[in-house]
Amino acid sequence: MKTIDLKVSGMSCGHCVSSIETGVGNMDGVDEVNVKLDEGRVTITFDSDQVNKGMLKLTIEDLGYDIQ
Repeated sequence: MKTIDLKVSGMSCGHCVSSIETGVGNMDGVDEVNVKLDEGRVTITFDSDQVNKGMLKLTIEDLGYDIQ
């Protein structure tokens, strides 16, 4: 398992947290998603054999948020 910490902008409420946790959390290979709204950070633990950092970033961007 690998863990990445991403700086994400555009998150402003509980719906944003839920959207990212659900959207990323439902991906194959993702073990855990932790959104820190007040810090603008998303920490993801994942199996690098099933998903990569680029795929995770793309999913967050597709949900309407920007990776810093």
